Amino acid sequence: MSDQIQFIVEKLNQEPFRKNYNLITFDSLESVQLLQLLSDVLGEIDPKHAVDIREELPENTAKRMLTLLGILKYKPPGSVTDLSAFRQGLVTGSKPVIHPVLHWLLQRTNELKKRAYLARFLVKLDVPVEFLQDDTVADINKQYEELMEAFKNLHKECEQLKTSGLSTAEIRRDISAMEEEKDQLIKRVERLKKRVETVQNHQRMLEIARQLRLEKEREESLAHQKQEQKNQLFHAEQRLQRAQLQLKEMHHAVVDSKPESLMKKLEEEINFSSYLTTEKIPRELESKKKSVYFLQKAIAEPAMGQSDLNVLESKINEVNAQINQLIEKRMMKYEPIDSKFSMYRQQASIISRKKEAKAEELQAAKEEMSSTEKQMIQKTNQAHELDGSEVLKGDELKHYVNKLRSKNTVYKRKRLEIAEITAEYGILQRTEELLKQRHEAIQQQLQAIEDKKGISGYSYTQEELERVSAVKSEVDGMKGQTLDNMSEMVRKLNAMVAEKKSSLAPVIKELRQLRQKCQVGRNTSECFEQCLWEVKGLLEECTQEESNYHYVNCMKKNLEIQLQRVKEEMKTYVSPDPQERRKAIRERFFKTLCLCLLLPYEGVSRESHFLVQCRGGISSALYLSV
Repeated sequence: MSDQIQFIVEKLNQEPFRKNYNLITFDSLESVQLLQLLSDVLGEIDPKHAVDIREELPENTAKRMLTLLGILKYKPPGSVTDLSAFRQGLVTGSKPVIHPVLHWLLQRTNELKKRAYLARFLVKLDVPVEFLQDDTVADINKQYEELMEAFKNLHKECEQLKTSGLSTAEIRRDISAMEEEKDQLIKRVERLKKRVETVQNHQRMLEIARQLRLEKEREESLAHQKQEQKNQLFHAEQRLQRAQLQLKEMHHAVVDSKPESLMKKLEEEINFSSYLTTEKIPRELESKKKSVYFLQKAIAEPAMGQSDLNVLESKINEVNAQINQLIEKRMMKYEPIDSKFSMYRQQASIISRKKEAKAEELQAAKEEMSSTEKQMIQKTNQAHELDGSEVLKGDELKHYVNKLRSKNTVYKRKRLEIAEITAEYGILQRTEELLKQRHEAIQQQLQAIEDKKGISGYSYTQEELERVSAVKSEVDGMKGQTLDNMSEMVRKLNAMVAEKKSSLAPVIKELRQLRQKCQVGRNTSECFEQCLWEVKGLLEECTQEESNYHYVNCMKKNLEIQLQRVKEEMKTYVSPDPQERRKAIRERFFKTLCLCLLLPYEGVSRESHFLVQCRGGISSALYLSV
């Protein structure tokens, strides 16, 4: 109860009431104030009830409130005796009666506003039957009901438009945008008309353009008609194929059949069709009419909420329970257990139910067969359109089915192999987990032994050394790969230099010509000057590359000469001929050194020693430097 009062106070303190109540002030309200508060809440739901209760009689106030609560489908708790107490409490303004009503109204204010709005137009006026005998009153009543139905349809459309996401602001924006586009198109048409009026024979050209537009529209209509005729032809071909299929089936049925079997089959079909037309379809039609009648009756009633649906469901359950009780009483009264007809009646009802079920199954089977035939014809047409091949029949179909079966066996075998591999994979995963656990346990034992022996960290150090050696081998491999990459890069650079030289040769020739032309217009084209700077940079790069090339070439030639001299020196030095060996640079250098030091040497006279001594150490030094 306190939660109910707190909810009422919170709702009354909000918009649009703004009463500024608390629990104490609301509980201290008098009966007249409570009735005025209830009238204000009802006036918020239906503006016609926004009145001051001091200006009307208490009976009128109670009648007005009870009428509106009835329209809003308020169900007071209790039985019939409680309803009289509810009316008395509503007249006197009793709190146990007013508080639940306020709580119910404030819980679903928006829903009740909609229901009150619809009730003004959907609550039918009770016209006495004797008044409806007058034609004028009957016509007016009929027009009134038609207007009510029209209002229902318009209200449904309005609700659908509200829930569809479209708003009046968006529609207005779209309308304004379309009007602006219309004005722009009118202005554009006027400009085009003015422009066309200056052209000669513009009337004739306009007539030709109009005729062209008409011909295009006619072409589109003809294309549409052609497409429709193609569709009709396609459907006609399908009907022809179905008819041919039925004719073929009839031929097959007639070939091996006798007149007695055909007559029997026709009688079965006639019996089935007569059962459908005389029993099944009329019964279904009657049930459909009843359901349509109940649906129309439900639509004619005002909108219902979830609470109303719950009440109706409870009533339906109660009525069903009462019906079952009455049926049981009737069966116990008029159909005793020892009656001989009860068994036959049960059997007859069971047979009728089985008959209905079999008829439905037969109808469903026929519908399924017709749909399957349609699908077969459609698939046959698609197969003809795709590759033009015929549908497999007879032995070909059997061969194809056998092939599919063999493939199915292979597929099953492969699936079993996959399942075995999956199981083995799971076993291997479990084995790996166990080995990891054992490895961790062994590592812990090894660490404990190392700590006990005083060499903790030995295994870790060994692993680190192995890891470092592995990393070193990887680094060595990377170094070798880097050297290969560097050599490849040098080769590519040389190729690029040669390509640049070959590509810059015509550019240099063009540059020389452009220099001669640029002498005249250097001050008039900054863009050309920029190009010159770029070409100059390319030339500098080219000269730099050429100088590097010449330097490398010279170094190469010097190295080749030195290598050749070394080879000749080695050949002379290792020669078995003494004369040839004296020509070696080493021998000549040693000979000169002996002359400078006045030492005897084989094949050198004293006069030569004297000459060398006279010449001095300068010539010796020069010779040594050479």
